[in-house]
Amino acid sequence: MVYVVLLALVAGFLALRLYAVLGKRTGHEQPLPRTAEEGQIAGPAQRPAIDIPSERRDTANPVVDPTAEAGVRAIAQAEPGFSPEQFVDGAKAAYKMILEAFWRGDEEELSWLVDEDVRSAFAAAIAQRAEAGHTLDNKLVGIERAIISAASVDGRNARITVRIDADIAAVTRDGEGNVIAGSMSDAVETHDVWTFARTLKGDDPNWKLVETDED
Repeated sequence: MVYVVLLALVAGFLALRLYAVLGKRTGHEQPLPRTAEEGQIAGPAQRPAIDIPSERRDTANPVVDPTAEAGVRAIAQAEPGFSPEQFVDGAKAAYKMILEAFWRGDEEELSWLVDEDVRSAFAAAIAQRAEAGHTLDNKLVGIERAIISAASVDGRNARITVRIDADIAAVTRDGEGNVIAGSMSDAVETHDVWTFARTLKGDDPNWKLVETDED
C-alpha cells in the first residue's frame, strides 16, 4: 500500500483490507510506469477505510527522516489521529499489495489502491505486457527498510513520500511459460520512492498512491 498509496495493515489492520500506499529496476521484471507529480485523491467506492491513530512522537523517530519531521508534525496537527509509525506499517503492506496486483495484472485491485493517473499508467503497462504475451512471476522477498522521506500539507491536502528498500525476485515468462528473463533464486535490491495523498478530515480516510519513482 490507510486510520495507509496506496489496505491490509499489520496486526489489527490486516483485517481491514488496507487503504493505500516502485525503485531501481533490474531488467528482469517489467518496469513499473511512472506518473507525474500530481493527482487528486479519488475516493474508492465501498472500500474499507484505514485510518492511522495518533500517538506522540519522540524527537528521534526511526521511521521519519529529519527533513520530513516538520511536514509530519503539520499533518499530525491537522489531524490528531495521525501516527507515522502506523502509516509506515500501512505503506509497507500497501507496497506488497500494489506490487502483487500489478504483477498479476489485477486492474480492479489497483483501482482502489492508487489514484487515476497511476492506475492509467499501470493499465497501459499491463496491456503492453499482455500484448507481448508475457507474464510476471515475481515475489517480494522482503522489505529491508521503509522511512518517510517527505511530508507536506497544503490546505487539507496531505502528501507523504516513503522510501522503501526491498528485495524482489523477478521472472518474466513467455506465452508458453518459458523463462525469458530473471531468476526466482536471485533476489535483487530495489529502492522505491512512493508518494501517497489524502484529503484530511474528508469522507475518504484512505491514502492513495499518487506517484512512483526510483532512488
